[in-house]
Amino acid sequence: MVRNFTLDYWMDDGWYVGKLREVPGVFSQGETFDELKQNIKDAFIMMIQESSSIPAQDFKTTDLQVEI
Repeated sequence: MVRNFTLDYWMDDGWYVGKLREVPGVFSQGETFDELKQNIKDAFIMMIQESSSIPAQDFKTTDLQVEI
């Protein structure tokens, strides 16, 4: 399956740094733009694999109100 995401990226001290806009918490960096793209893909895949190892019956949900 192929999914499309928005990669927000910027330069920080000579490194390309980025995050996936649609997936909070997935950040990475690279010395080149191509390296950043590969590293962010790897970070996303690792996050998916980690979350799939958590048994579904352990999840609970609740509403959370945040004043901004």
